[in-house]
Amino acid sequence: MDARLMKLLTDDDPAVFTIEHERGKSPFFITVDHGGRRLPKQLGNLGLTEAELRRHIAWDIGAGAVSRQLGDALGAFTIHQTYSRLVIDCNRDPSVAASIVTVSESTEIPGNRNLGQAEREARAREILWPYHRRIVEALDRRKAAGLPTVLIAMHSFTPVFKGVARPWQVGVLYNRDSRFAHVVKAVLEAEGDLVVGDNEPYAVGDATDYTIPVHGERRHLPHVEIEIRQDLIAEEPGQRSWAKRLAHVLPEAYRRLEQDRIGWNQANP
Repeated sequence: MDARLMKLLTDDDPAVFTIEHERGKSPFFITVDHGGRRLPKQLGNLGLTEAELRRHIAWDIGAGAVSRQLGDALGAFTIHQTYSRLVIDCNRDPSVAASIVTVSESTEIPGNRNLGQAEREARAREILWPYHRRIVEALDRRKAAGLPTVLIAMHSFTPVFKGVARPWQVGVLYNRDSRFAHVVKAVLEAEGDLVVGDNEPYAVGDATDYTIPVHGERRHLPHVEIEIRQDLIAEEPGQRSWAKRLAHVLPEAYRRLEQDRIGWNQANP
């Protein structure tokens, strides 16, 4: 079938993304690439059980709830992807095979087997690209208005991966530019009760990520990807606690970053 004729989403499907604080003046700009676990009606359940669709393979558990509360506390633009990463991963370039997985961890995804090019393109065209175009639009508007922007990509990770326990409560991730991530790490470690991962449990890369390399690095914005361990934010008390923690950690990290920048400029007129 011609990809131009294939339609994935129907009028009964929810919007691709939701936004809070659209006109927020905070320097922080929060993205939640894996915030939702919805499936388009045409795809059914992808051959999975409801229990499987509640696991990490489908979404970043707790990341959306923390981000909403964090965005409220900071008055920050926050955008959440609605659809499950099992439909298409909105933190991957769609040209990468892992953009639409047939196996996630050790779970087979029957509904993703033997997809034709038209089906893959429909998922990118109707879900991935509208989400990222909206991010581009918002970032362009902020730039035109002269608003400083710090990109915060919010994610969460499993306490155990393929039988291996993960000791970190939180990780700060980056690719080519570690400056803001390392300041955030220092402020988190100063809290005194955290094991903070430095590019752990994942590292950002061009093949495995999209939001940080494209929206952060290419625009030369201060940025960090934050990964919180899911057992800490699966329930409301933990979500509230982590939102409160980050609501003071991030502004302090930004203050230190700006202080360093001003000091460097004064030393190098």
